[in-house]
Amino acid sequence: MKRSLFIPILISLTLLLSSCAGGLNKAQMGAGGGAAGGALIGQAIGHNTEATLIGAAIGTMLGYMVGNEMDKYDREQLNHVYERGVSGQSNAWRNPDNGNQYQVTPQPAYTNPTSHQPCRQAEIQSVIDGKSQTTYTTACRDNNGQWQLKN
Repeated sequence: MKRSLFIPILISLTLLLSSCAGGLNKAQMGAGGGAAGGALIGQAIGHNTEATLIGAAIGTMLGYMVGNEMDKYDREQLNHVYERGVSGQSNAWRNPDNGNQYQVTPQPAYTNPTSHQPCRQAEIQSVIDGKSQTTYTTACRDNNGQWQLKN
């Protein structure tokens, strides 16, 4: 089991270290946010170091995929779903530039007990380069009123 953790951890470290060499791109920002969120979830579920590392590795990969594939148009569409989407109802779009497809189903808003920010969770089903994938995200409003992905 320890050997199977090596590759995701190595990928995570490579992404994080490479971000220090220059500016962060959206894939690296997604990876960092995914790693943090995944680690917290892994620790909460498993209550041990191995679960935390697995959560961080999975979060890194999912965050990297979402950050890498979603361009400005897609982020605007996603923000619109978080802002105005009806809870439990799917919203779909196709990116006119790259053909990627997204279907997002938002959940009811809630107040984060720690930060006191309004937050929403959503399920994102996407088809990127012909491959389907499902991601679960949480976004919270920042001080400027913009929705920011947390994981």
